[in-house]
Amino acid sequence: MPLSVRTTETLAEAAALLATERAARFLAGGTLLMRAVNEGDVSFSLLVRTRDPNFVRMRTAGGRIELGAGVTMARILAARELAFLHAPARAIGGPAVRSMATVGGNLFAEHPYGDFAAALLALDARVQLATGFGPREIPLEEFLRGRDRHPRALVSAVVFERPSDPAAFRFHKMTRTRPKGAAVLSIAAHLPLSGGRITGARVAYGAMGKTPIRARAVERALEGRPLSPEGIAPAVAVAAEGTDPPTDSLASAWYRRRVIGVVLRRLLLGEG
Repeated sequence: MPLSVRTTETLAEAAALLATERAARFLAGGTLLMRAVNEGDVSFSLLVRTRDPNFVRMRTAGGRIELGAGVTMARILAARELAFLHAPARAIGGPAVRSMATVGGNLFAEHPYGDFAAALLALDARVQLATGFGPREIPLEEFLRGRDRHPRALVSAVVFERPSDPAAFRFHKMTRTRPKGAAVLSIAAHLPLSGGRITGARVAYGAMGKTPIRARAVERALEGRPLSPEGIAPAVAVAAEGTDPPTDSLASAWYRRRVIGVVLRRLLLGEG
Protein backbone atom coordinates (compact mmCIF):
# COMPACT_ATOMS: atom_id res chain seq x y z
CA MET A 1 0.00 0.00 0.00
CA PRO A 2 1.47 3.41 -0.96
CA LEU A 3 2.23 5.81 1.89
CA SER A 4 1.62 9.54 1.83
CA VAL A 5 2.98 12.15 4.23
CA ARG A 6 1.29 15.35 5.41
CA THR A 7 3.07 17.99 7.47
CA THR A 8 1.10 20.38 9.65
CA GLU A 9 2.11 23.68 11.18
CA THR A 10 0.42 23.04 14.53
CA LEU A 11 -0.29 20.15 16.85
CA ALA A 12 -3.99 20.96 16.70
CA GLU A 13 -3.98 20.44 12.93
CA ALA A 14 -2.14 17.15 13.30
CA ALA A 15 -4.61 16.00 15.96
CA ALA A 16 -7.54 16.88 13.70
CA LEU A 17 -6.06 14.79 10.90
CA LEU A 18 -5.56 11.83 13.20
CA ALA A 19 -9.13 12.18 14.44
CA THR A 20 -10.66 12.17 10.96
CA GLU A 21 -8.35 9.89 8.97
CA ARG A 22 -8.58 6.32 10.25
CA ALA A 23 -5.56 5.25 8.18
CA ALA A 24 -3.36 8.00 9.65
CA ARG A 25 -0.51 7.56 12.12
CA PHE A 26 1.68 10.24 13.66
CA LEU A 27 5.38 10.24 12.73
CA ALA A 28 7.90 11.70 15.17
CA GLY A 29 11.29 9.98 15.51
CA GLY A 30 10.15 6.98 13.51
CA THR A 31 11.94 4.29 15.52
CA LEU A 32 8.64 2.42 15.99
CA LEU A 33 6.57 3.51 13.02
CA MET A 34 9.20 3.05 10.32
CA ARG A 35 9.97 -0.41 11.63
CA ALA A 36 6.28 -1.22 11.16
CA VAL A 37 6.48 0.15 7.60
CA ASN A 38 9.54 -1.97 6.85
CA GLU A 39 7.81 -5.05 8.23
CA GLY A 40 4.87 -4.56 5.86
CA ASP A 41 2.22 -3.17 8.21
CA VAL A 42 -0.70 -2.11 5.97
CA SER A 43 -2.99 -0.82 8.74
CA PHE A 44 -2.13 2.80 7.85
CA SER A 45 -1.45 4.72 4.65
CA LEU A 46 -0.98 8.31 5.87
CA LEU A 47 1.91 9.60 7.99
CA VAL A 48 1.30 12.89 9.79
CA ARG A 49 4.12 15.17 10.91
CA THR A 50 4.18 18.62 12.53
CA ARG A 51 6.46 21.65 12.57
CA ASP A 52 4.92 22.98 15.79
CA PRO A 53 7.84 24.24 17.93
CA ASN A 54 5.99 23.21 21.11
CA PHE A 55 6.40 19.59 20.08
CA VAL A 56 10.18 19.74 20.61
CA ARG A 57 10.33 22.31 23.42
CA MET A 58 11.93 21.59 26.80
CA ARG A 59 11.04 23.66 29.86
CA THR A 60 13.37 22.66 32.67
CA ALA A 61 13.63 25.78 34.83
CA GLY A 62 12.05 25.67 38.26
CA GLY A 63 10.27 22.79 39.90
CA ARG A 64 7.98 21.78 37.05
CA ILE A 65 9.54 20.11 34.01
CA GLU A 66 7.83 19.92 30.63
CA LEU A 67 9.25 17.80 27.83
CA GLY A 68 7.73 18.12 24.39
CA ALA A 69 6.84 14.71 23.02
CA GLY A 70 9.27 15.25 20.15
CA VAL A 71 12.27 15.74 22.44
CA THR A 72 14.84 13.03 21.73
CA MET A 73 16.81 10.93 24.18
CA ALA A 74 19.99 12.54 22.83
CA ARG A 75 18.74 15.99 23.83
CA ILE A 76 17.92 14.77 27.32
CA LEU A 77 21.43 13.36 27.65
CA ALA A 78 22.85 16.72 26.57
CA ALA A 79 20.88 18.63 29.24
CA ARG A 80 22.80 18.97 32.52
CA GLU A 81 19.67 20.00 34.35
CA LEU A 82 18.13 16.64 33.49
CA ALA A 83 21.04 14.57 34.81
CA PHE A 84 18.68 12.47 36.94
CA LEU A 85 17.07 11.24 33.68
CA HIS A 86 20.31 10.37 31.94
CA ALA A 87 20.29 6.72 33.04
CA PRO A 88 16.86 5.89 31.54
CA ALA A 89 17.59 7.96 28.42
CA ARG A 90 20.88 6.11 27.92
CA ALA A 91 19.01 2.81 28.23
CA ILE A 92 17.23 3.50 24.91
CA GLY A 93 19.23 1.78 22.15
CA GLY A 94 22.55 3.08 20.86
CA PRO A 95 23.57 6.62 19.82
CA ALA A 96 21.85 6.43 16.42
CA VAL A 97 18.56 5.34 17.98
CA ARG A 98 18.78 7.93 20.76
CA SER A 99 19.21 10.69 18.18
CA MET A 100 15.73 9.81 16.83
CA ALA A 101 13.83 8.14 19.68
CA THR A 102 11.43 10.57 21.33
CA VAL A 103 9.82 10.97 24.73
CA GLY A 104 6.34 10.61 23.26
CA GLY A 105 7.24 7.64 21.10
CA ASN A 106 8.58 5.69 24.06
CA LEU A 107 5.14 5.85 25.69
CA PHE A 108 3.88 3.67 22.83
CA ALA A 109 6.80 1.23 22.84
CA GLU A 110 5.60 -2.31 23.44
CA HIS A 111 7.28 -4.95 25.57
CA PRO A 112 10.23 -5.35 26.08
CA TYR A 113 10.81 -1.66 25.38
CA GLY A 114 9.42 1.44 27.10
CA ASP A 115 12.16 1.91 29.71
CA PHE A 116 11.86 5.70 29.65
CA ALA A 117 8.10 5.44 30.17
CA ALA A 118 8.77 3.45 33.35
CA ALA A 119 11.04 6.25 34.59
CA LEU A 120 8.34 8.84 33.92
CA LEU A 121 5.79 6.68 35.72
CA ALA A 122 7.96 6.70 38.84
CA LEU A 123 8.07 10.51 38.59
CA ASP A 124 4.26 10.72 38.64
CA ALA A 125 4.26 12.27 35.16
CA ARG A 126 1.18 13.51 33.38
CA VAL A 127 0.59 13.29 29.63
CA GLN A 128 -0.63 16.24 27.60
CA LEU A 129 -2.72 15.20 24.63
CA ALA A 130 -3.61 17.22 21.55
CA THR A 131 -7.02 16.09 20.34
CA GLY A 132 -9.54 17.13 17.72
CA PHE A 133 -11.57 18.59 20.59
CA GLY A 134 -8.76 20.56 22.21
CA PRO A 135 -5.88 19.78 24.59
CA ARG A 136 -6.26 17.69 27.74
CA GLU A 137 -3.99 16.27 30.41
CA ILE A 138 -4.17 12.88 32.11
CA PRO A 139 -1.95 10.85 34.46
CA LEU A 140 0.60 8.72 32.62
CA GLU A 141 -0.65 5.63 34.43
CA GLU A 142 -4.15 6.21 33.01
CA PHE A 143 -2.73 6.81 29.56
CA LEU A 144 -0.77 3.56 29.61
CA ARG A 145 -3.80 1.55 30.71
CA GLY A 146 -5.81 2.82 27.73
CA ARG A 147 -2.96 3.10 25.23
CA ASP A 148 -4.05 0.20 23.02
CA ARG A 149 -7.53 1.68 22.67
CA HIS A 150 -6.11 4.93 21.31
CA PRO A 151 -3.32 4.10 18.84
CA ARG A 152 -3.77 7.45 17.08
CA ALA A 153 -3.59 9.58 20.23
CA LEU A 154 -1.26 12.53 19.76
CA VAL A 155 0.93 13.09 22.81
CA SER A 156 2.14 16.68 22.81
CA ALA A 157 4.21 16.71 26.03
CA VAL A 158 4.84 15.09 29.40
CA VAL A 159 5.04 17.11 32.61
CA PHE A 160 6.27 16.23 36.10
CA GLU A 161 7.78 17.76 39.22
CA ARG A 162 11.55 17.84 39.49
CA PRO A 163 12.81 15.61 42.33
CA SER A 164 13.85 17.90 45.18
CA ASP A 165 16.86 15.62 45.65
CA PRO A 166 18.17 14.12 42.38
CA ALA A 167 19.71 11.25 44.38
CA ALA A 168 16.18 10.22 45.40
CA PHE A 169 15.49 9.06 41.83
CA ARG A 170 17.02 5.75 40.77
CA PHE A 171 16.85 3.61 37.65
CA HIS A 172 18.20 0.23 36.64
CA LYS A 173 17.76 -1.84 33.50
CA MET A 174 18.59 -5.54 33.43
CA THR A 175 19.54 -6.78 29.99
CA ARG A 176 21.36 -9.75 28.50
CA THR A 177 23.18 -7.64 25.91
CA ARG A 178 25.01 -4.56 27.10
CA PRO A 179 24.88 -1.69 26.57
CA LYS A 180 21.76 -1.49 24.41
CA GLY A 181 19.90 -4.77 24.68
CA ALA A 182 16.17 -5.05 25.26
CA ALA A 183 15.09 -5.23 28.87
CA VAL A 184 14.71 -8.41 30.85
CA LEU A 185 13.21 -5.93 33.28
CA SER A 186 13.71 -2.35 34.39
CA ILE A 187 12.96 -0.56 37.66
CA ALA A 188 12.60 3.16 38.37
CA ALA A 189 12.08 4.52 41.86
CA HIS A 190 11.53 7.94 43.40
CA LEU A 191 12.33 7.68 47.11
CA PRO A 192 12.05 11.05 48.90
CA LEU A 193 13.34 10.98 52.48
CA SER A 194 12.10 12.89 55.49
CA GLY A 195 13.91 12.40 58.75
CA GLY A 196 15.78 9.47 57.27
CA ARG A 197 12.57 7.65 56.29
CA ILE A 198 10.90 7.21 52.91
CA THR A 199 7.83 9.33 52.32
CA GLY A 200 5.78 9.28 49.11
CA ALA A 201 7.63 6.38 47.46
CA ARG A 202 6.89 5.68 43.82
CA VAL A 203 8.24 2.58 42.11
CA ALA A 204 7.61 1.50 38.52
CA TYR A 205 8.55 -1.60 36.55
CA GLY A 206 9.21 -2.12 32.87
CA ALA A 207 8.83 -5.56 31.21
CA MET A 208 6.82 -6.84 34.16
CA GLY A 209 3.47 -6.39 32.43
CA LYS A 210 1.98 -5.48 29.09
CA THR A 211 2.96 -1.86 29.74
CA PRO A 212 5.11 -0.23 32.42
CA ILE A 213 3.31 -0.58 35.75
CA ARG A 214 3.36 0.83 39.26
CA ALA A 215 4.67 -1.51 41.97
CA ARG A 216 2.03 -0.49 44.50
CA ALA A 217 2.73 -3.25 47.01
CA VAL A 218 6.38 -2.21 47.07
CA GLU A 219 5.42 1.44 47.55
CA ARG A 220 3.21 0.61 50.51
CA ALA A 221 5.90 -1.55 52.08
CA LEU A 222 8.52 1.21 51.75
CA GLU A 223 6.45 4.01 53.24
CA GLY A 224 7.94 5.28 56.48
CA ARG A 225 10.88 2.87 56.33
CA PRO A 226 14.60 3.69 56.26
CA LEU A 227 16.72 2.81 53.23
CA SER A 228 18.55 0.05 55.05
CA PRO A 229 18.68 -3.72 54.47
CA GLU A 230 16.21 -4.23 57.31
CA GLY A 231 14.02 -1.32 56.26
CA ILE A 232 13.53 -2.46 52.69
CA ALA A 233 13.11 -6.17 53.48
CA PRO A 234 9.25 -6.01 53.49
CA ALA A 235 9.30 -4.33 50.07
CA VAL A 236 11.65 -6.92 48.59
CA ALA A 237 9.37 -9.68 49.90
CA VAL A 238 6.42 -8.33 47.85
CA ALA A 239 8.47 -7.26 44.81
CA ALA A 240 6.57 -9.50 42.37
CA GLU A 241 3.10 -8.78 43.77
CA GLY A 242 0.72 -7.35 41.16
CA THR A 243 2.99 -8.14 38.21
CA ASP A 244 2.12 -10.12 35.09
CA PRO A 245 5.40 -10.57 33.25
CA PRO A 246 5.47 -12.17 29.80
CA THR A 247 7.55 -15.07 28.60
CA ASP A 248 9.66 -14.20 25.57
CA SER A 249 13.04 -14.90 23.98
CA LEU A 250 14.78 -12.89 26.70
CA ALA A 251 13.34 -14.53 29.79
CA SER A 252 10.43 -16.51 31.12
CA ALA A 253 7.71 -15.06 33.33
CA TRP A 254 9.00 -17.34 36.10
CA TYR A 255 12.52 -15.94 35.80
CA ARG A 256 11.34 -12.32 35.85
CA ARG A 257 9.31 -12.93 39.01
CA ARG A 258 12.28 -14.74 40.51
CA VAL A 259 14.84 -11.97 39.98
CA ILE A 260 12.71 -8.84 40.46
CA GLY A 261 13.29 -8.87 44.21
CA VAL A 262 17.05 -9.20 43.79
CA VAL A 263 17.21 -6.28 41.34
CA LEU A 264 14.88 -4.18 43.50
CA ARG A 265 17.02 -4.75 46.59
CA ARG A 266 20.19 -3.69 44.75
CA LEU A 267 18.48 -0.58 43.39
CA LEU A 268 17.13 0.49 46.78
CA LEU A 269 20.49 0.00 48.46
CA GLY A 270 22.38 1.72 45.65
CA GLU A 271 24.37 -1.40 44.81
CA GLY A 272 23.96 -1.27 41.02
